Amino acid sequence: MPEWRLTRLRGEFCIAWEDERGQRRRYRLGTADAKEAARRAPARYSELTRPTGQNVAELWQAYTRDMEGRAVVETMRHTWKALEKRFGPMEAEAITIADCRAHVEERRGLRTKRFPKGIGDGTIHTELGHLRMVLLWAKKHKIIENVPAIERPAKPEAKDAYLTRIEVKALIEAAKTPHIALAIRLLIGTGARIEAALQLTWDRVDFARGMIQLRNPFDKARRKGRATVPMNDALKEYLKTAKGEAMTPFVIEWAGEPVKSIKRGLKSAGAAIKRPDVSPHMLRHSAAVWLAEDGHSMWEVSQFLGHNDIKTTTRVYAKFSPTHLRKLADSLSV
Repeated sequence: MPEWRLTRLRGEFCIAWEDERGQRRRYRLGTADAKEAARRAPARYSELTRPTGQNVAELWQAYTRDMEGRAVVETMRHTWKALEKRFGPMEAEAITIADCRAHVEERRGLRTKRFPKGIGDGTIHTELGHLRMVLLWAKKHKIIENVPAIERPAKPEAKDAYLTRIEVKALIEAAKTPHIALAIRLLIGTGARIEAALQLTWDRVDFARGMIQLRNPFDKARRKGRATVPMNDALKEYLKTAKGEAMTPFVIEWAGEPVKSIKRGLKSAGAAIKRPDVSPHMLRHSAAVWLAEDGHSMWEVSQFLGHNDIKTTTRVYAKFSPTHLRKLADSLSV
């Protein structure tokens, strides 16, 4: 929810908010039209609350406020927890490569239940990437003059592990609750990202046309990989059965409530079939591998997965296609 609200003053719309001291602030938007006021408000609020200081904490807060509604902001709530203690009080332009390296070493050495071997370089790469993104934004808005070098560990190669069709069938049979089994079928049948699958509502499942709209048309945030895809006959029948028993607008539900995570149920099923590495993303990856193995073009696979750039699809999945580089190999016959 925005930190500001629209109010009226003598017929004219204003933007109102409380500052960091709890004092009420109000600013005229120069219009009596509600739609125009709503259009002007976010940018004006961002401008009025732009930080006067230049430490990272202030810049981070200003950036997330300016980018409110975008998917990355939700992720940044988590990355900030890792960055805040070291970088929060620092002046942005004072950050050095030594500071970045110290952050990397500290995170690599942090042992948790979830990360018994320390935080991975992929996660650290993302954390420092978000820091650099905020600093670039600050320079663009002329809050700072220079962006210091932000050194990051190399981004790890994407994991190639995937499930075979036999393994997925076993995984479904090992699922202890119906909603986990349905989620597995949905993720495999659409190649959806887990967030899209858990947020899918029945009004976007078109049984007449046999299509599923993974993107919520009312959600203005930029979401990765949310295409409109056809459903196969088997998935359609399972979804029809689930729709007849549904208690909420959400496709994946349990005990009359929408489901926020399937990690525990999926891990349990994975352990039962001796695939403890199974994850929601592995199901999407497996779906893409199957499409490539069946010889579908990279353009079609890219469209199905909702990739913005076919280069990403080709780089990751072309090697699974039986036709990939086949003509070139045939040219080398002796």
